[in-house]
Amino acid sequence: MAKSSLGQDSDSTAAVAVLKRAVELDAESRYQQALVCYQEGIDMLLQVLKGTKESSKRCVLRTKISGYMDRAENIKKYLDQEKEDGKYHKQIKIEENATGFSYESLFREYLHETVTEVWIEDPYIRQTHQLYNFLRFCEMLIKKPCKVRTIHLLTSGYEGLGNTQQSSGLEEIKQSLGSHGVALEINYSSSIHDREIRFNNGWMIKIGRGLDYFKKPQGRFSLGYYDLDLRPCHETTVDIFHNKHTKKI
Repeated sequence: MAKSSLGQDSDSTAAVAVLKRAVELDAESRYQQALVCYQEGIDMLLQVLKGTKESSKRCVLRTKISGYMDRAENIKKYLDQEKEDGKYHKQIKIEENATGFSYESLFREYLHETVTEVWIEDPYIRQTHQLYNFLRFCEMLIKKPCKVRTIHLLTSGYEGLGNTQQSSGLEEIKQSLGSHGVALEINYSSSIHDREIRFNNGWMIKIGRGLDYFKKPQGRFSLGYYDLDLRPCHETTVDIFHNKHTKKI
């Protein structure tokens, strides 16, 4: 059953808004984000086309859709070439107290079903809250569409009494991952300073503060305690690269 005229107008307005944003991002050379908006807007226009009966309007819609599809395809080819040449670089600046930057929000765009192996270099997977951060990151990795089978962690060892907490916590995470068919390989380095995450599909993410960029929650029953999208962040920078030759630790 065709949508009402009011419903079509609403869908058309939403599609125009998304495509307008795509054009703005395109003009700012923010091609990855522009591509996502183009694709979303095109899908919305296709739905409007399905519900349009008037031939003249259908013709106009087809022309617009074709133009947007051509631009989206050109951007995709450009980005693919950038990745092939190892020149791709995207930077995200997280402001102080900003929200909406959970691990899934940052990484899901790069977690395809081709991801089977992950390398994490982070010197600060030691304290309790840092171990929880690493656990949450691992939880994300075993969800679909990922098919992760091996996770490599390189971190620094805790000295003194904290060493027991760190080693027992990581061992528990290792055992839990093993029950899901995922192997966790843990190595320690006293000289590690860099913080980066690499996926075997070529994506590399560097976060200034590593996985520990969330602020301490106000309390156990405050918003953001469990949902990291609602947790305020420390100021940091996220740099995203693509390198088809992902080095191993």
